[in-house]
Amino acid sequence: MATGLDVGTMNILSADQEGTDTVFVQQRNSFVEIEYSDMAEQMLSRSDVLHIRKGDKVYVVGDDALNFANIFNKETRRPMQHGILSSDEQSAIPMMKLIIEQVVGEPDYPGERLYFSSPADPIDSDLSTLYHQKTLESFLDDMGYDAEPINEGMAVIYSELADRSFTGLGISFGAGMTNVCLSYYAVPVMKFSVARGGDWVDEQAAQATGTPVDKVTSIKEEDFALDFETDVGGVEGALSIYYENLLEYVIDNIVAEVDEEDIEEGLDVPVVVTGGTASPDGFKELFQDHLEESDIPFSISDVMHVNEPLYSVARGGLVAARSDEEEDEADRQEAETSEE
Repeated sequence: MATGLDVGTMNILSADQEGTDTVFVQQRNSFVEIEYSDMAEQMLSRSDVLHIRKGDKVYVVGDDALNFANIFNKETRRPMQHGILSSDEQSAIPMMKLIIEQVVGEPDYPGERLYFSSPADPIDSDLSTLYHQKTLESFLDDMGYDAEPINEGMAVIYSELADRSFTGLGISFGAGMTNVCLSYYAVPVMKFSVARGGDWVDEQAAQATGTPVDKVTSIKEEDFALDFETDVGGVEGALSIYYENLLEYVIDNIVAEVDEEDIEEGLDVPVVVTGGTASPDGFKELFQDHLEESDIPFSISDVMHVNEPLYSVARGGLVAARSDEEEDEADRQEAETSEE
């Protein structure tokens, strides 16, 4: 067995292979604090709500956190911010541990290979991803996994471009960051991130309309579509405006970062857009329109938008982990044959 793990600012997902099926487990990467009472803890336990108690506080964690935040008119808290562990949240590491343990469980055997997503350092911020990456790697190793980081954009290419010889431009529109990777035959020639994603869209729309951020997030995740037919003054209109601005920003940075010398002459490059922020209907069409208007210095063969964009990064981690395990098994058999 092998496991892929997408450690996202908004969601944490694992991917495992069961027969011919890929099985995903998902939890929201957030929590909310409520006052402790015996009755409250009993009701949470009976309802299988993921929670932990610390002193006179109870922390509801994962998928139920957003529901409780809306009920109690509170803001959820996040263990991660801008794609990495939050330095402003003292409970970040214990909350992340609890969520990851729920998502991946114990390894099937000691040293099971696990690839977890790690963002590239953002080009528009001084943020460093090293502490985040090493902390997750240490925690997963302590659980009994043989954990390796995989660039988030590269994970998209592993997931979606096997039939293109792992050649193309993979873009993961996450909550905290947007990750970009250009690969030729599974070799990354350009990878970077920008410190804008779905959270930035939500925050800007919330500020513009005077709406709580969690409420904006709920509206976006329910039935929001990028059709630009909504009232400009409402939340959906504001979301549309800032989505368009995000796409322009990402594409402008791709144009600025790509080195024409790295581009094979005459090669048509497929582009894959994934991630939870890429989920709304109309996203692909809006992205394609802006891409066609840009001065990107290579030819685009087609733009792919997968049916379940939230799962691509975890699936890509699984592909990488299974490939490593197959190589290890081949090496073991070769060693046994040589001994004979």
